Amino acid sequence: MDKYIGKRLDGRYEIREIIGVGGMAFVYKAYDTIDDRIVAVKILKDEFLANEEFTRRFKNESKAIAILSHPNIVKVFDVSFGDRIQYIVMEYIDGITLKEYIEQQKDIRWKEAVHFTVQILRALQHAHDKGIVHRDIKPQNIMLLPDGTIKVTDFGIARFARSDIRLTSAAEKAIGSVHYISPEQARGEITDEKADIYSVGVMLYEMLSGRLPFEADNAVSIAIMQMQTEPKRIREINSDIPDGLEEITVKAMQKDPAKRYQSAAEMLYDIDEFKRNPSIHFEYKYFVDETPTRFVDAITRVKGTDASENTDEQNDEENAEQEEKKGFPVIPILAAVAGAFVLVALIFIGVAALLGLFGGSDTKEVMVPNLVGKDYRDIQNDKDLNSKFRIIIQREEISDTVPKYEIMKQDPLPPRKVKYHSEIKIVVSSGPKMVVVPEVSKNEHKDVVESRLRDAEFEVEITYQTSNEVAEDFVIKISPASGVELAKGSKITMFVSSGKEPKENKKIPNVVATSLESAKNVLENAGFVVGKITYENHDRYDKDYVISQSPAEDTMSQVGTKVDLVVSTGYKNYILTVPLPETTASLDICVYIDGRHVLEFDDLNFVPVESKQLELKTQKEEYEVLIKLRKHGTNDWSSYRKYTINSVNQIIVEQEQLTADSVFYENTGSSSSTEETDTTDPMF
Repeated sequence: MDKYIGKRLDGRYEIREIIGVGGMAFVYKAYDTIDDRIVAVKILKDEFLANEEFTRRFKNESKAIAILSHPNIVKVFDVSFGDRIQYIVMEYIDGITLKEYIEQQKDIRWKEAVHFTVQILRALQHAHDKGIVHRDIKPQNIMLLPDGTIKVTDFGIARFARSDIRLTSAAEKAIGSVHYISPEQARGEITDEKADIYSVGVMLYEMLSGRLPFEADNAVSIAIMQMQTEPKRIREINSDIPDGLEEITVKAMQKDPAKRYQSAAEMLYDIDEFKRNPSIHFEYKYFVDETPTRFVDAITRVKGTDASENTDEQNDEENAEQEEKKGFPVIPILAAVAGAFVLVALIFIGVAALLGLFGGSDTKEVMVPNLVGKDYRDIQNDKDLNSKFRIIIQREEISDTVPKYEIMKQDPLPPRKVKYHSEIKIVVSSGPKMVVVPEVSKNEHKDVVESRLRDAEFEVEITYQTSNEVAEDFVIKISPASGVELAKGSKITMFVSSGKEPKENKKIPNVVATSLESAKNVLENAGFVVGKITYENHDRYDKDYVISQSPAEDTMSQVGTKVDLVVSTGYKNYILTVPLPETTASLDICVYIDGRHVLEFDDLNFVPVESKQLELKTQKEEYEVLIKLRKHGTNDWSSYRKYTINSVNQIIVEQEQLTADSVFYENTGSSSSTEETDTTDPMF
């Protein structure tokens, strides 16, 4: 049985069942006893607690999701990063992964694929706006609810794009599924929002075609294909897919990030256009030759995306390659083409010189725009603005009031005119001062911890909860946890013990007539503890069965009360009354049960006693008893009486006298009877 199931974490989260297993963590369904709701608890595997890379990724996931709030992103409620256990408490999603849905359906209707993709893109746009790049978008990390709602999960290898842009390390190249990673991620280059766009394109391809764009025997081969190979056209696999949707998919999967959608918002724009008119053809063109179809950007787009300055040149070169394959003379054609390019270049230089002499675009004046208050990321993507001005970041400034990336100042200020390509220097907000949450140990007094947090410029909110492990007024944990970087002035919740959890009264269950092992399980599951165990013989109960309990069944007692048990040894008691001869002689008696000697009494004077009561103990329900007598001081034992006894029913089935009483009378002397005598030692 799993070691966490049935346990309560931090006196709050009751672990009920395991619902998922990943490479680095287990996910459990749990009940939050304070907020009265079902949650999912993700617990880092024990073997990774000492691994800095895995613990960093685990903390990074909680840090990333904690600052996100979107209906298509799973919520995080609580985190705990202790030495012995680290876990994240998240929204419980009652659904399946998108990967499971794809495998179940085999091929998904394109309208349904679009519906899923729109939700994923909206979630990513929210994350990207917060500066977070997921970097592991794949259908295994997308949860699908029964109503068709999408939830993006698993931000374990997410990056804070602008504050943490760096080359992907060698160790991180293997993280995530190679079937969905972007070419730049496979190469270990800088990854930004466009890496997530590529992964969305691969998922859309898979949903529309029913298969992955690249398959091979090993991950290395797939990674190489991601970087170098064009996938088979979707419409060659599924001709029912509209052209416009195929174009959107291919645009998202461009190898060159510059030719890809530059943001989730841009891809959503095209999808909205497609939804309004499914027969739309975007101004992406197919270049068709004898090689597999390839997509190239058109010279112009309706929405004003970058024109391809090299399209004609590329077409000329590719046409030349085709002519060479067909056996046509290539060298004269190439020479002519080269000469034409030289002529065009000379004309261009001449025109540029004339423009320089007589006043070209560099001498034209344009009005300075007002950039203050705008998001620098929007300015970066404004191609018209960047064609007229050179936007230079002069510096970044910390601000508690101006959001991160917002432009605070600019030079020159409007209204005024400047020449084309003039510089506009800007000051950009880096957001509020970021502070690392100080280290807080369990069992520190609340006043000490509160003072430490306030000194670090955090607001502190105190929440009390019961704890059987932490003393009253001492800290159980804080949330967000120590080590997380937050904006100055952020609120930290400090969970403080209000003392032990009060024990509720419950009825003690009945465990009489059950086995000892079963009784322990019943009592423990009801919240009670097995106390003192006493063993006794009993006529009706077999070995290790409970004879009685204290307190008795249905007694109202506090949870945790000890219940004492009396348990059967398995031996049955029977009081056998043996009539004795009328003699003044001293007699010895011994008793055999099923041929085995069990009792012996020496030098008994039975006068005037008429009988002897013998207490017999055995684990058998039915057995044979043999009584032997002799005069004290002699060696002659005589088999005196035989009984067959049923101890359960407390009856003698039959009895037989083997030797006459007169043999043992005092006036007869030593036994000379012809009855059975036995001179052997009764002790065997």
